[in-house]
Amino acid sequence: MKALVLLAMAGYACASLAGELPNLSDSQEQPAVEQYAYGMEMDVARVISISNDNHECAVGPAWMTFEDHQGRRHTVEYRQMGDGCSNG
Repeated sequence: MKALVLLAMAGYACASLAGELPNLSDSQEQPAVEQYAYGMEMDVARVISISNDNHECAVGPAWMTFEDHQGRRHTVEYRQMGDGCSNG
């Protein structure tokens, strides 16, 4: 019975601590979105995320967030074919 109480207390402590820890994605300042132009010089050291909300069979926007070699974050918006096309 004592072990069950200790496990319950430990679970409650972990749950309460999890709510107090800072979210690392919130601590980073969100960069302004830059529009990509063909031939644009890009200093990409590490890709953080690539997202595409286009689920149609058409060209639409996509975004890439990355860090340059100085550690600064950038987000670039570009055009990409959607993933809603069927090959048949």
